[in-house]
Amino acid sequence: MSITVKEITTTAGLKKFIQFPHSLYKGNNYWVPPLHQDEMNTLRRDKNPAFDYSEARYWMAYKEQRPVGRIAAIINHRANQKWGCKHIRFGWVDFIEEIDVARTLFSEVEKWAIEKGMEEVEGPFGFTDMDFEGMLIEGFDKLGTIANIYNHSYYPLFVEQLGFKPKEDWVQFTFDAPQPVPEKVERLNALIMNKYKLRYAHFNKKRDMIKYGKKFFDTLNKSYVNLYGFVDLTEKEIDKYIKSYLGFLLPELVGFVLDEQDNVVAFGIAMPSLSKAFQKANGKLFPFGFIHILKAMKQRDRIDLFLTGVHPDWQKKGVVSIYFCEMNKIINQMGFKRAISSHQLVTNHDAISMWNSYEHELCLRRRSYIKEL
Repeated sequence: MSITVKEITTTAGLKKFIQFPHSLYKGNNYWVPPLHQDEMNTLRRDKNPAFDYSEARYWMAYKEQRPVGRIAAIINHRANQKWGCKHIRFGWVDFIEEIDVARTLFSEVEKWAIEKGMEEVEGPFGFTDMDFEGMLIEGFDKLGTIANIYNHSYYPLFVEQLGFKPKEDWVQFTFDAPQPVPEKVERLNALIMNKYKLRYAHFNKKRDMIKYGKKFFDTLNKSYVNLYGFVDLTEKEIDKYIKSYLGFLLPELVGFVLDEQDNVVAFGIAMPSLSKAFQKANGKLFPFGFIHILKAMKQRDRIDLFLTGVHPDWQKKGVVSIYFCEMNKIINQMGFKRAISSHQLVTNHDAISMWNSYEHELCLRRRSYIKEL
């Protein structure tokens, strides 16, 4: 049975591209469907400011007119310039359990890469570091977060059969949320805050939190600057994320450490787990999806720790401990039972070491792959 490939060039085609994983993961208890609206806003050239410096193409594979796979190819020119490489990224990759389907999809990416003078194919990645990244290789029986990829266990096996080599790993940890803050940590944090004249910003109102949006993203850009694959967000992208996401957060679960000039020197963002709500919404906010999400914002079963960072000028000074200490208190007060960390590069030793103060266990691991052309 032959495999045909069609390039996706229309909005109607994108809808089918976005919808495909729903059939592939039907009945799976661990896949978390992303919101279709968010996917559309990311993949459309007229919606995503990353197209100011990126190119992208999308394909779907068919067998007897039945969709059996999809893949996106992205050339992020700013990333290539920053890291001194000629990479093409693959992302939004899904396929049935047939190696020939995967081979056909990746061949389209590789052909375009050669046409564009690229030398390596790498992924899974999105346009920016705020998009999905990494292929799940451990934790297939675990419910992840809305910010991370889930995929079938045969994906990495097929990718390696197609000549891709492991590049970098990200890990996530889970732990009991109501853990006491050690007294010695409290004392040390008080000394650090007094020495450097820092304060921790607690928020009760969204407007008070959002006014720090620009400063937060400025610190995010600088704190992530040397992390694998990261390219700083542009002003247009920052405006998009402030508008799309900051207003959606619970202000009490956003924490900023501020200096005397009211600059954000460290940050952390957490949220009640929305994974089960997204499963119920099945990609759609309306007519009932938003109700599941609103209910989930009030649940206290699990909390997801999404983003943390420290400005380079303040690293190695113990500042990150202030955020975790204060957030720990809030998590205890709100009554969360379990927590799951954000995905962190295994090579980011400072970030990984933060969990040594807590009883924790590794629950999920994702990997990027690379192939020379």
